Amino acid sequence: MKIKSYLYYLSAILGVMLSTNCSDYEQFVESDKIVSGKPTAVSNITYEALPGQIKLNWDVPSDSNFYYLKVSFFDHLTQTEKTKVASVYTNELIVSDTREKFGDYDFTFQTFNSSNEGGEIVALKAKSGKAPATETITTTRIVLEDSQFSTDNQEPSEGPIRNLNDGNPNSFFHTRWSSPQVPMPQYIQIDLKEPLTNFSFAYQNRNGSQVGPEHLKVLISNDGDNWTEVAEYTSGLPSASRAIYNSPVIRNSEPFTNVRFLVTKTFGDRNYFNLAEFMLYSVQIDIYDPEI
Repeated sequence: MKIKSYLYYLSAILGVMLSTNCSDYEQFVESDKIVSGKPTAVSNITYEALPGQIKLNWDVPSDSNFYYLKVSFFDHLTQTEKTKVASVYTNELIVSDTREKFGDYDFTFQTFNSSNEGGEIVALKAKSGKAPATETITTTRIVLEDSQFSTDNQEPSEGPIRNLNDGNPNSFFHTRWSSPQVPMPQYIQIDLKEPLTNFSFAYQNRNGSQVGPEHLKVLISNDGDNWTEVAEYTSGLPSASRAIYNSPVIRNSEPFTNVRFLVTKTFGDRNYFNLAEFMLYSVQIDIYDPEI
């Protein structure tokens, strides 16, 4: 018997047969086939455990009666039976939103002809790779007082360090440019009122006559004497007037109460640097692990 099937016709039939969404279906094309019996089963079924996914592969039957494939499984996450449909033109299927913690997923594969007659059912046990954790990062600017800022090399004639905290991009802080100059490194230090763990920082270059950091180290301490380096920047810092730099999150396993920003090299290799503003942020990191 010669049968001519169209996409909308087959989709309607499958919609009654299967409890799946329309998006699960492949695009079936117009087909002219002579149906002489049930189709041959798929063979050489394998799987690959991907992060939060299972990739299924099989050999497509050369049987002319084969028209589409139903892949069914129990979804441990939603506690429902699910069925996906693959056409004759594909030999793989990716099942998403799976979990390593659930162990085996039991899949069944059944071929169908264009009259919706099913062939032999073949089973496969497969495992998912570990679903990746996701992070939510919340950043809050820390309100600082002028007295919390200090430096090891203040220029006595201008640019007091309190200017870093005045909210005015036209004022500036300047390390010593007058004689006698002191070679790098030089630092800005902030003493915290409350312990901090994860953080980031930002600064703005001076408005004109800027001499900003080209290389910078970040160190933390709990006593102001013993310091641990937690970050270093040797590229990517801005040189332009009024340019703003926002650091990536600096993660720590233990809290600290003092942080030092140590300039080891400036643009132009000067023995001093200047900045307009300096900001410090506390960072809260919330981790969602779908495997827990």
